[in-house]
Amino acid sequence: MISSIVFNYFWGMLLSRKQKNHLFLIIGIACNLFLLGYFKYSNFFIENINALFGLGFNEKNIILPLAISFFTFQQIAYLVDAYRNETHEYDFLQYTLFVTFFPQLIAGPIVHHKEMLPQFTVDLANRINAKNLLLGISVFSMGLAKKILIADHIAKYANPVFSAADMGIMISFIEAWQAALAYTFQLYFDFSGYADMAVGIALMFGIRLPMNFNSPYKSANIIEFWRRWHMTLSRFLRDYLYIPLGGNRHGSFSRHRNIFITMLLGGLWHGASWSFILWGALHGIYLIINHGWHFICKRNSWQELRNKYWYRFFAIALTFLAVMLAWVFFRAETLSGAVNILSGMAGLQGIELPIEYLKEWENLGPFMQDMGVVFTDVLFKNLDSAWKLTALLLVVFILPNSLEIMSKYHITTDYSRETTSRILFKPSLAWALFVYLLLSTCILKLGRASDFLYFQF
Repeated sequence: MISSIVFNYFWGMLLSRKQKNHLFLIIGIACNLFLLGYFKYSNFFIENINALFGLGFNEKNIILPLAISFFTFQQIAYLVDAYRNETHEYDFLQYTLFVTFFPQLIAGPIVHHKEMLPQFTVDLANRINAKNLLLGISVFSMGLAKKILIADHIAKYANPVFSAADMGIMISFIEAWQAALAYTFQLYFDFSGYADMAVGIALMFGIRLPMNFNSPYKSANIIEFWRRWHMTLSRFLRDYLYIPLGGNRHGSFSRHRNIFITMLLGGLWHGASWSFILWGALHGIYLIINHGWHFICKRNSWQELRNKYWYRFFAIALTFLAVMLAWVFFRAETLSGAVNILSGMAGLQGIELPIEYLKEWENLGPFMQDMGVVFTDVLFKNLDSAWKLTALLLVVFILPNSLEIMSKYHITTDYSRETTSRILFKPSLAWALFVYLLLSTCILKLGRASDFLYFQF
């Protein structure tokens, strides 16, 4: 990390002085990508070369440096902006702090020098104050609660099924849907919780991070989803990959090609695995279909459909389903495991229900048997998770997110005061008790080991 910081700082100064020197920019980006490629993708390429050509190269014992994906992307953006003459002569210590600022270092957001470095010049005494501590602790507590009380708890309904699928055990209809839904919510609250914690910790130091998560499952299409999910990654891919590739400037074919390449590389960025590449490719296809549908609507003057409540309900449900299916590839350790789960969701491996329900449902049970439903022992012998998943569905789609709750206050660099939420934070005894209960409950449950899912990406 130190070597990367030193190199990029001085190379950025060189680029800003040798304006529009394309060769220097290519060298700078290539050095960063080589570093990322060696540490993160060497064994992936060795494994695939061995499989493709029947060779026997040994995989390397490489330890992945902390946060290399994030600090590499941040500094590539810095080099490109230096090439465009959009940077200033920053102090080396401030630049180092920009790259290593710990609340966002490990899992984002991917911050931009223009939104962070000016904040570091403000005197510390003017940044650390009672208001920032109050808001920061409150947001942090909400995020920690999402992670510990929800994401970690719901993981037990996803992990056993995905592990079984990766081992080749056939997954039934109910098990597959339960696992896919559980992981969909686990990742949502895990990443949403981390995003809140990052914002909260930074705010305690008087630093505003950009918004990185904005209720993405409420999206009515995949384009909107990527404007709400990992928002700073979407911004980076748009500004430093999609637009340089040509964006939408050269016709629809080039536009769709550039979208697909961008999402393919976005999937590869998340991890050295064909599962991540397929996940990115799937979202690339989703986006192309989405743009095609918008073109059809515009051509046939169907835009008013979007204002119909029934259309938006259907669009949100369809988008959620598409995202959930793609998450199966994201979560499964193997391609065969992902196919196993998807086959179960499609009912290709039979529809099984707990055997206890055969007696409880009287006449309905035998009728369902005649329709091909099998009553047997399954991984989860009861459907106790059903009400929990339903409750989370309501939480995700009905309740406001934490940034909407805090919308009266300036807690992110791109905050908005506009909200329809009736639940708004304000300094009061009731909110103090609520935050205290959240934080104390979470601290009491910190005895067990638990990783943030997004750290591995």
